[in-house]
Amino acid sequence: MAHRLRTAALVLAATTTTAVVAAPAHAAAPPGGPVTVVAQGLDDPFGLAAEGGKFYVAESSAGEISGFVPGGRPTVRLADFAAPAGVDRRAGTLYVVTGEAQGPGTTGGSTLWSSRRGEPRRVLADLMAYELANNPDGQTQFGPDGAPLDALSNPFAVLAGKGSDQRVFVADAGANDVLAVSPSGKVSTFFVPPVVTTGACEGAPNNDPQHTGCDPVPTGLAWGPDGHLYVSTLSGEAPDEGRVYELDPRDGKVLDVTSGFTAPTGVAVGDDGTLYVSELLDGAPAGEGPPPTGFDPTTVGRIVAVAPDGDRSAAQVTMPLGLRFAQGHLYSTAFSVAGSILGQPGLGQVVRVDAGAFEPLD
Repeated sequence: MAHRLRTAALVLAATTTTAVVAAPAHAAAPPGGPVTVVAQGLDDPFGLAAEGGKFYVAESSAGEISGFVPGGRPTVRLADFAAPAGVDRRAGTLYVVTGEAQGPGTTGGSTLWSSRRGEPRRVLADLMAYELANNPDGQTQFGPDGAPLDALSNPFAVLAGKGSDQRVFVADAGANDVLAVSPSGKVSTFFVPPVVTTGACEGAPNNDPQHTGCDPVPTGLAWGPDGHLYVSTLSGEAPDEGRVYELDPRDGKVLDVTSGFTAPTGVAVGDDGTLYVSELLDGAPAGEGPPPTGFDPTTVGRIVAVAPDGDRSAAQVTMPLGLRFAQGHLYSTAFSVAGSILGQPGLGQVVRVDAGAFEPLD
Protein backbone atom coordinates (compact mmCIF):
# COMPACT_ATOMS: atom_id res chain seq x y z
CA MET A 1 0.00 0.00 0.00
CA ALA A 2 2.81 2.44 0.84
CA HIS A 3 4.18 2.37 -2.69
CA ARG A 4 0.75 3.23 -4.07
CA LEU A 5 0.60 6.37 -1.96
CA ARG A 6 4.12 7.35 -3.02
CA THR A 7 3.20 6.92 -6.67
CA ALA A 8 0.13 9.13 -6.34
CA ALA A 9 2.09 11.80 -4.48
CA LEU A 10 5.15 11.98 -6.73
CA VAL A 11 3.56 14.88 -8.56
CA LEU A 12 4.16 16.97 -5.44
CA ALA A 13 7.87 16.31 -5.38
CA ALA A 14 8.59 19.03 -7.94
CA THR A 15 7.02 21.72 -5.75
CA THR A 16 9.47 24.45 -4.81
CA THR A 17 11.28 24.21 -1.50
CA THR A 18 10.31 27.77 -0.59
CA ALA A 19 6.60 26.97 -0.72
CA VAL A 20 6.99 23.91 1.47
CA VAL A 21 9.16 25.53 4.12
CA ALA A 22 6.60 28.29 4.53
CA ALA A 23 3.83 25.74 5.04
CA PRO A 24 3.47 25.50 8.85
CA ALA A 25 2.87 29.21 9.39
CA HIS A 26 0.51 29.34 6.41
CA ALA A 27 -1.51 26.26 7.27
CA ALA A 28 -2.03 26.52 11.01
CA ALA A 29 -4.50 28.92 12.58
CA PRO A 30 -3.46 30.92 15.66
CA PRO A 31 -4.20 29.35 19.07
CA GLY A 32 -7.94 29.29 19.55
CA GLY A 33 -8.60 29.04 15.83
CA PRO A 34 -10.37 26.13 14.15
CA VAL A 35 -7.07 24.31 13.41
CA THR A 36 -4.45 24.57 16.15
CA VAL A 37 -0.96 23.10 16.13
CA VAL A 38 -0.36 21.09 19.31
CA ALA A 39 2.96 19.49 18.32
CA GLN A 40 5.49 20.18 15.57
CA GLY A 41 8.98 19.36 14.35
CA LEU A 42 7.98 15.78 13.49
CA ASP A 43 9.35 13.57 10.71
CA ASP A 44 6.50 12.10 8.69
CA PRO A 45 3.96 11.56 11.49
CA PHE A 46 1.68 8.64 10.61
CA GLY A 47 -0.22 6.94 13.44
CA LEU A 48 -1.54 8.84 16.45
CA ALA A 49 -2.59 7.54 19.88
CA ALA A 50 -3.77 9.05 23.15
CA GLU A 51 -4.12 7.86 26.73
CA GLY A 52 -4.46 9.76 29.98
CA GLY A 53 -3.98 13.20 28.46
CA LYS A 54 -0.77 12.21 26.67
CA PHE A 55 -0.33 11.64 22.97
CA TYR A 56 1.96 9.34 21.03
CA VAL A 57 2.90 9.64 17.37
CA ALA A 58 4.74 7.29 15.00
CA GLU A 59 7.40 9.24 13.09
CA SER A 60 7.82 7.00 10.09
CA SER A 61 10.92 8.56 8.53
CA ALA A 62 12.72 8.99 11.86
CA GLY A 63 11.93 5.46 13.01
CA GLU A 64 10.72 6.80 16.35
CA ILE A 65 7.71 6.94 18.64
CA SER A 66 7.41 10.31 20.33
CA GLY A 67 5.20 11.39 23.20
CA PHE A 68 3.83 14.82 24.07
CA VAL A 69 1.11 16.72 25.84
CA PRO A 70 -0.72 19.24 23.62
CA GLY A 71 1.41 22.35 23.34
CA GLY A 72 4.47 20.60 24.74
CA ARG A 73 7.64 19.58 22.97
CA PRO A 74 7.63 15.99 21.64
CA THR A 75 10.21 13.71 23.22
CA VAL A 76 11.37 10.38 21.83
CA ARG A 77 9.94 7.44 23.76
CA LEU A 78 11.13 4.62 21.49
CA ALA A 79 13.63 4.64 18.63
CA ASP A 80 15.26 2.44 16.01
CA PHE A 81 12.14 1.08 14.35
CA ALA A 82 11.94 0.18 10.67
CA ALA A 83 9.35 2.69 9.38
CA PRO A 84 6.81 2.70 12.23
CA ALA A 85 3.35 3.35 10.82
CA GLY A 86 0.86 2.79 13.65
CA VAL A 87 0.91 3.27 17.41
CA ASP A 88 -1.53 2.76 20.27
CA ARG A 89 -1.28 2.73 24.04
CA ARG A 90 -3.34 0.88 26.61
CA ALA A 91 -2.74 0.56 30.36
CA GLY A 92 0.85 1.72 30.02
CA THR A 93 1.78 -0.58 27.12
CA LEU A 94 2.74 0.90 23.77
CA TYR A 95 1.92 -1.09 20.64
CA VAL A 96 3.74 -0.29 17.41
CA VAL A 97 3.45 -1.73 13.90
CA THR A 98 6.24 -1.30 11.41
CA GLY A 99 5.57 -0.99 7.70
CA GLU A 100 6.29 -3.14 4.71
CA ALA A 101 9.14 -5.61 4.86
CA GLN A 102 10.86 -5.71 1.48
CA GLY A 103 10.47 -9.46 1.15
CA PRO A 104 10.50 -12.78 3.01
CA GLY A 105 13.29 -12.88 5.55
CA THR A 106 13.60 -9.08 5.83
CA THR A 107 14.04 -8.01 9.45
CA GLY A 108 12.35 -5.12 11.22
CA GLY A 109 9.34 -4.58 8.97
CA SER A 110 5.82 -6.04 9.08
CA THR A 111 6.03 -6.57 12.82
CA LEU A 112 3.82 -5.85 15.84
CA TRP A 113 5.87 -4.71 18.83
CA SER A 114 4.91 -4.10 22.44
CA SER A 115 6.78 -2.06 25.02
CA ARG A 116 6.38 -1.13 28.68
CA ARG A 117 8.50 1.41 30.51
CA GLY A 118 11.49 -0.24 32.19
CA GLU A 119 11.18 -3.43 30.14
CA PRO A 120 12.78 -4.34 26.80
CA ARG A 121 10.47 -4.12 23.81
CA ARG A 122 9.38 -7.41 22.37
CA VAL A 123 8.09 -8.77 19.11
CA LEU A 124 4.47 -9.66 19.67
CA ALA A 125 3.81 -10.94 16.15
CA ASP A 126 5.61 -11.44 12.82
CA LEU A 127 2.91 -10.29 10.41
CA MET A 128 4.81 -11.14 7.24
CA ALA A 129 5.13 -14.73 8.43
CA TYR A 130 1.38 -14.87 9.05
CA GLU A 131 0.62 -13.54 5.57
CA LEU A 132 2.94 -16.03 3.88
CA ALA A 133 1.45 -18.94 5.83
CA ASN A 134 -2.24 -17.96 5.59
CA ASN A 135 -2.82 -15.45 2.75
CA PRO A 136 -6.26 -14.40 4.07
CA ASP A 137 -7.36 -12.48 0.95
CA GLY A 138 -6.63 -15.50 -1.25
CA GLN A 139 -4.82 -13.55 -3.95
CA THR A 140 -1.84 -14.93 -5.85
CA GLN A 141 1.23 -13.68 -4.00
CA PHE A 142 4.12 -14.41 -6.37
CA GLY A 143 4.63 -14.29 -10.11
CA PRO A 144 6.28 -16.98 -12.24
CA ASP A 145 9.69 -15.44 -11.53
CA GLY A 146 9.16 -15.78 -7.77
CA ALA A 147 8.86 -12.02 -7.18
CA PRO A 148 5.92 -10.65 -5.13
CA LEU A 149 3.12 -9.35 -7.34
CA ASP A 150 2.22 -6.66 -4.82
CA ALA A 151 2.94 -5.63 -1.24
CA LEU A 152 2.61 -8.81 0.82
CA SER A 153 2.33 -7.28 4.27
CA ASN A 154 2.33 -3.56 5.03
CA PRO A 155 0.83 -2.95 8.49
CA PHE A 156 -0.52 0.59 8.68
CA ALA A 157 -2.54 0.94 11.91
CA VAL A 158 -2.81 -0.72 15.31
CA LEU A 159 -5.55 -0.49 17.94
CA ALA A 160 -5.72 -2.12 21.36
CA GLY A 161 -8.93 -3.80 22.46
CA LYS A 162 -11.43 -2.17 24.81
CA GLY A 163 -12.70 -3.28 28.19
CA SER A 164 -11.96 -6.93 28.88
CA ASP A 165 -10.85 -7.54 25.28
CA GLN A 166 -7.11 -8.11 25.44
CA ARG A 167 -6.62 -8.49 21.69
CA VAL A 168 -4.68 -6.01 19.58
CA PHE A 169 -6.03 -5.26 16.10
CA VAL A 170 -3.81 -4.52 13.12
CA ALA A 171 -4.85 -3.10 9.74
CA ASP A 172 -2.48 -4.72 7.24
CA ALA A 173 -2.71 -2.64 4.07
CA GLY A 174 -0.53 -4.94 2.01
CA ALA A 175 -2.27 -8.13 3.05
CA ASN A 176 -5.76 -6.59 2.66
CA ASP A 177 -6.97 -7.71 6.07
CA VAL A 178 -7.49 -6.80 9.71
CA LEU A 179 -5.75 -9.15 12.10
CA ALA A 180 -6.32 -9.84 15.80
CA VAL A 181 -3.34 -10.65 18.01
CA SER A 182 -3.71 -12.23 21.45
CA PRO A 183 -1.56 -11.25 24.47
CA SER A 184 0.55 -14.35 23.81
CA GLY A 185 1.15 -13.28 20.21
CA LYS A 186 -1.23 -15.67 18.47
CA VAL A 187 -2.44 -14.08 15.22
CA SER A 188 -5.84 -14.71 13.68
CA THR A 189 -7.73 -13.22 10.73
CA PHE A 190 -10.47 -10.90 11.99
CA PHE A 191 -11.82 -9.24 8.84
CA VAL A 192 -11.08 -9.38 5.12
CA PRO A 193 -12.81 -6.53 3.26
CA PRO A 194 -13.94 -7.42 -0.26
CA VAL A 195 -12.21 -6.31 -3.43
CA VAL A 196 -13.87 -3.12 -4.73
CA THR A 197 -15.56 -3.67 -8.09
CA THR A 198 -17.58 -0.48 -8.59
CA GLY A 199 -16.83 2.83 -10.30
CA ALA A 200 -13.27 3.16 -11.59
CA CYS A 201 -12.44 -0.18 -9.96
CA GLU A 202 -14.76 -2.20 -12.18
CA GLY A 203 -12.70 -4.70 -14.15
CA ALA A 204 -9.38 -3.28 -12.96
CA PRO A 205 -6.53 -5.82 -13.31
CA ASN A 206 -5.21 -7.29 -10.11
CA ASN A 207 -2.93 -10.10 -8.96
CA ASP A 208 -5.05 -12.76 -10.63
CA PRO A 209 -8.22 -13.02 -12.74
CA GLN A 210 -10.26 -14.18 -9.75
CA HIS A 211 -9.76 -10.86 -7.93
CA THR A 212 -10.23 -8.15 -10.56
CA GLY A 213 -10.98 -4.75 -9.09
CA CYS A 214 -9.25 -2.51 -6.54
CA ASP A 215 -7.68 -4.03 -3.47
CA PRO A 216 -9.47 -2.73 -0.34
CA VAL A 217 -6.20 -1.79 1.49
CA PRO A 218 -7.15 -1.22 5.17
CA THR A 219 -5.48 1.91 6.53
CA GLY A 220 -7.13 3.08 9.75
CA LEU A 221 -8.75 1.68 12.90
CA ALA A 222 -10.91 3.39 15.51
CA TRP A 223 -13.35 2.64 18.30
CA GLY A 224 -16.74 4.30 18.20
CA PRO A 225 -18.80 5.35 21.23
CA ASP A 226 -21.09 2.44 20.35
CA GLY A 227 -18.23 0.01 21.02
CA HIS A 228 -17.98 -0.92 17.35
CA LEU A 229 -14.72 -1.15 15.42
CA TYR A 230 -14.31 1.11 12.39
CA VAL A 231 -11.92 0.38 9.51
CA SER A 232 -11.00 2.77 6.69
CA THR A 233 -9.93 1.31 3.34
CA LEU A 234 -7.93 3.04 0.61
CA SER A 235 -9.60 1.17 -2.27
CA GLY A 236 -6.70 1.54 -4.68
CA GLU A 237 -6.96 5.35 -4.46
CA ALA A 238 -9.91 5.23 -6.89
CA PRO A 239 -12.00 8.44 -6.65
CA ASP A 240 -15.02 8.09 -4.33
CA GLU A 241 -14.44 4.34 -3.86
CA GLY A 242 -12.90 4.50 -0.39
CA ARG A 243 -14.97 2.94 2.37
CA VAL A 244 -15.31 2.78 6.14
CA TYR A 245 -16.56 -0.51 7.56
CA GLU A 246 -18.36 -0.62 10.91
CA LEU A 247 -17.72 -4.01 12.51
CA ASP A 248 -18.94 -6.04 15.45
CA PRO A 249 -15.76 -6.38 17.56
CA ARG A 250 -16.70 -9.88 18.65
CA ASP A 251 -16.67 -11.58 15.29
CA GLY A 252 -15.91 -9.01 12.56
CA LYS A 253 -19.46 -9.01 11.19
CA VAL A 254 -20.12 -5.98 8.98
CA LEU A 255 -22.76 -3.76 10.60
CA ASP A 256 -22.60 -0.83 8.18
CA VAL A 257 -20.53 0.58 5.31
CA THR A 258 -20.00 4.27 4.54
CA SER A 259 -18.63 4.96 1.07
CA GLY A 260 -17.79 7.93 -1.14
CA PHE A 261 -14.26 8.73 0.07
CA THR A 262 -11.12 9.11 -2.02
CA ALA A 263 -8.05 7.27 -0.73
CA PRO A 264 -8.81 7.47 3.02
CA THR A 265 -5.77 6.99 5.24
CA GLY A 266 -7.26 7.31 8.73
CA VAL A 267 -10.51 7.18 10.65
CA ALA A 268 -11.88 8.44 13.97
CA VAL A 269 -15.33 8.60 15.53
CA GLY A 270 -16.58 11.44 17.72
CA ASP A 271 -18.50 11.12 20.95
CA ASP A 272 -21.70 11.95 19.05
CA GLY A 273 -21.07 9.29 16.41
CA THR A 274 -19.69 11.64 13.76
CA LEU A 275 -17.33 9.78 11.43
CA TYR A 276 -14.04 11.48 10.50
CA VAL A 277 -11.96 10.31 7.54
CA SER A 278 -8.60 11.71 6.41
CA GLU A 279 -7.93 12.07 2.68
CA LEU A 280 -4.17 12.54 2.57
CA LEU A 281 -3.84 13.64 -1.06
CA ASP A 282 -7.11 15.44 -1.75
CA GLY A 283 -6.43 18.31 -4.13
CA ALA A 284 -3.09 16.97 -5.38
CA PRO A 285 -2.59 17.68 -9.10
CA ALA A 286 -3.58 14.81 -11.36
CA GLY A 287 -1.18 13.14 -13.75
CA GLU A 288 2.47 12.18 -13.65
CA GLY A 289 4.12 15.50 -14.53
CA PRO A 290 5.15 18.39 -12.30
CA PRO A 291 2.45 20.49 -10.63
CA PRO A 292 1.22 23.70 -12.26
CA THR A 293 3.32 26.81 -11.77
CA GLY A 294 2.55 28.43 -8.46
CA PHE A 295 0.82 25.35 -7.02
CA ASP A 296 0.57 25.55 -3.22
CA PRO A 297 1.24 22.16 -1.55
CA THR A 298 -0.34 23.31 1.70
CA THR A 299 -3.74 23.01 0.02
CA VAL A 300 -3.34 19.23 -0.38
CA GLY A 301 -5.40 17.11 2.00
CA ARG A 302 -8.64 17.29 3.93
CA ILE A 303 -10.66 15.58 6.65
CA VAL A 304 -14.23 14.62 5.79
CA ALA A 305 -16.85 14.49 8.54
CA VAL A 306 -20.03 12.43 8.18
CA ALA A 307 -22.65 13.37 10.78
CA PRO A 308 -25.04 10.74 12.18
CA ASP A 309 -27.76 12.13 9.88
CA GLY A 310 -25.49 11.65 6.85
CA ASP A 311 -24.61 15.31 6.25
CA ARG A 312 -21.01 15.74 5.07
CA SER A 313 -18.52 18.52 5.66
CA ALA A 314 -14.77 18.89 5.25
CA ALA A 315 -11.86 20.67 6.92
CA GLN A 316 -8.70 21.55 4.99
CA VAL A 317 -5.71 20.10 6.84
CA THR A 318 -2.43 19.72 5.00
CA MET A 319 -1.61 16.07 4.23
CA PRO A 320 -3.50 14.50 7.17
CA LEU A 321 -3.00 10.83 7.87
CA GLY A 322 -3.53 9.54 11.43
CA LEU A 323 -6.66 10.62 13.31
CA ARG A 324 -7.67 10.29 16.96
CA PHE A 325 -10.70 11.59 18.83
CA ALA A 326 -9.67 12.26 22.43
CA GLN A 327 -10.76 14.50 25.29
CA GLY A 328 -13.73 15.71 23.25
CA HIS A 329 -11.65 16.91 20.32
CA LEU A 330 -10.45 15.63 16.95
CA TYR A 331 -6.68 15.43 16.49
CA SER A 332 -4.84 14.75 13.25
CA THR A 333 -1.31 14.46 11.97
CA ALA A 334 -0.41 17.03 9.30
CA PHE A 335 2.35 17.36 6.71
CA SER A 336 2.50 13.61 7.19
CA VAL A 337 4.50 12.89 4.03
CA ALA A 338 6.47 16.14 3.76
CA GLY A 339 9.73 14.33 4.40
CA SER A 340 9.36 11.17 2.33
CA ILE A 341 7.56 12.78 -0.61
CA LEU A 342 8.69 16.39 -0.65
CA GLY A 343 12.13 15.93 0.87
CA GLN A 344 11.34 18.35 3.71
CA PRO A 345 11.93 16.59 7.06
CA GLY A 346 10.83 18.13 10.33
CA LEU A 347 7.67 19.79 9.00
CA GLY A 348 5.29 17.22 10.49
CA GLN A 349 2.67 18.36 12.97
CA VAL A 350 -0.20 17.21 15.12
CA VAL A 351 -3.18 19.57 15.00
CA ARG A 352 -6.47 19.89 16.84
CA VAL A 353 -9.34 20.32 14.41
CA ASP A 354 -12.38 22.01 15.91
CA ALA A 355 -15.91 22.15 14.51
CA GLY A 356 -15.36 25.60 13.04
CA ALA A 357 -12.85 24.17 10.55
CA PHE A 358 -15.53 22.14 8.75
CA GLU A 359 -17.57 23.50 5.87
CA PRO A 360 -20.55 21.74 4.26
CA LEU A 361 -19.90 19.68 1.15
CA ASP A 362 -22.23 19.97 -1.83
